[in-house]
Amino acid sequence: MKKKRNFRNLFVVIICSTSLVWLSGCGTSKEALSISEEEKMAFASEEDGPVSISNEDVEYEITIIDPGFFTWLNSVARPEGYYSKTFLENRNRLMVLEWNQRVMQPSRFNPDLYLMRIDYQQGIDYGYDVNYKMYNYFIFFQRKYNQRLGAFVPRI
Repeated sequence: MKKKRNFRNLFVVIICSTSLVWLSGCGTSKEALSISEEEKMAFASEEDGPVSISNEDVEYEITIIDPGFFTWLNSVARPEGYYSKTFLENRNRLMVLEWNQRVMQPSRFNPDLYLMRIDYQQGIDYGYDVNYKMYNYFIFFQRKYNQRLGAFVPRI
């Protein structure tokens, strides 16, 4: 009888310990972003103009006027072809969904950051260039303004 009780106590201690480790892991999911000097310089760039993201086949165009994006895209971002089109589409879909939810909640999220809704539809082929630039803008935006548009840490 005494051996069974010790085993039960050990089992309860293991379950409690595992639960505490799991619960403490839940609160530490945010990582601090490491921003390089080159990236900081790109964020501070005021010289570059707007970046146009368009696909004439589907009559789609976005103009990004966020200072520093053009410099960041050409100096810090991964080169075109680094990511697959499927990867970019999947990530963009998730980030657009979060972005649009934030646009609809101006009292909760800074309306100066989330100005307008993005109409990005799942069944439309926007092409690689649109998806590449949109994905990189989301990464740039998250890193520059310390935002998180989903579960993934915005890495380069």
